[in-house]
Amino acid sequence: MATVHDLEFRDPQARIAAASTEIAAPTPPESPDMQGERMVLNMGPSHPATHGVLRIVLELDGEIITRAEPDVGYLHRGDEKIAENMTYTQFIPYTDRLDYLAPLANNVAYALAVEKLEGIDKDLPPRCQYIRVICCELARISAHLLGLGAFAMDVGALTVFLHTFTEREKIYNLIEALTGARFTTSYTRIGGVARDLPPGWIEQCRKFLEEVVVNFDESEKLLTRNRIFVDRTRDVGVISKADAIDYGLTGPNLRGSGIDYDLRKAHPYLVYDQLKFDIPIGSVGDCYDRYLVRMEEMRQSVLILRQCLDQLPDGPVLIPNGKTVLPPKEKVLTKMEELIHQFILVTQGENAPPGEIYFSAENPKGELGFYINSKGGGTPNRLKIRAPSFVNLSILPHLLPGHMMSDTVSILGSLDFVMGECDR
Repeated sequence: MATVHDLEFRDPQARIAAASTEIAAPTPPESPDMQGERMVLNMGPSHPATHGVLRIVLELDGEIITRAEPDVGYLHRGDEKIAENMTYTQFIPYTDRLDYLAPLANNVAYALAVEKLEGIDKDLPPRCQYIRVICCELARISAHLLGLGAFAMDVGALTVFLHTFTEREKIYNLIEALTGARFTTSYTRIGGVARDLPPGWIEQCRKFLEEVVVNFDESEKLLTRNRIFVDRTRDVGVISKADAIDYGLTGPNLRGSGIDYDLRKAHPYLVYDQLKFDIPIGSVGDCYDRYLVRMEEMRQSVLILRQCLDQLPDGPVLIPNGKTVLPPKEKVLTKMEELIHQFILVTQGENAPPGEIYFSAENPKGELGFYINSKGGGTPNRLKIRAPSFVNLSILPHLLPGHMMSDTVSILGSLDFVMGECDR
């Protein structure tokens, strides 16, 4: 466990003193202190600082927020109902459109859920598991880089946005070489991944890891001791430990409030239990802590990726099971049994047993969970997605009142949500 106030750029004396008492979110001013008539203001759904089609109905007393009501659903596509009319494999491309800043991680979480339902999650080849971890950690760095760049730009630091997008472009080049696509990857398969790492990809990834840590240092120099950035984020949007738990926050927003909970450590999946990394946590729970947690998480992801590249074993990347995974094309064209398996998998899907499961993974935004209810056959009877962005936004009516109108931009940026995942 690593606390972000232990890092060298943190002022330990001031922050430890602040952490000694639980700081609650500011309370709305009482009506006798009103400066004038209250005004209702719509923030979004087209405001750039809402990071998508989020509408917040704000009630203001001058510049102070007295009430906030988030209004979501503008991007709703009915993914959960769509899943009930598709085979398990056919739904994989739809998971790309959840947190579309980390499609590889969405693919992996969904595939692990289906594999748990089918009872094959323990049969994944070791090489496949390492490749999936590599995909998840690249997605984490990519999502955090965009979240950091957008957060910094929201509070006036445009240069950081350009730095982070430079590194994200390198990640997209790696993803394109691996999956054939840059944005919506659909790389994971039930029972493995679509293809093995291409020649030279490991060396390219190592080169990227050497370069991205330099970018982290530059971004920290631009922000961590920047007086404007610190004033806009320190002691702003404080979420206490109790509130973080009560509102079901997960991911960096939960850990920023001092809760040491990460699914990669608490409920390890794939090969995370074989890797060494720390879980950074905050001490106060303000916007500044959430920024520091994400910065350190990216450094830990680099550490994980280096271990995976060093320990990557040889072997297959798919389960050798013709009833779950499409057989090799050359066998489909020459053997009757493989042809039958191909026909059944494409037309009906893999035959999942009746039952229900829930599986969740540690995505960049928090706990992405899939609940699947099966009556048997190739399609789910019910599928429910626990979207971390949706849950994290539920704290806004409690968190925003008492803050200045300008603080809303900082708070939204520090929560780092994606509306495609929130609305599903």
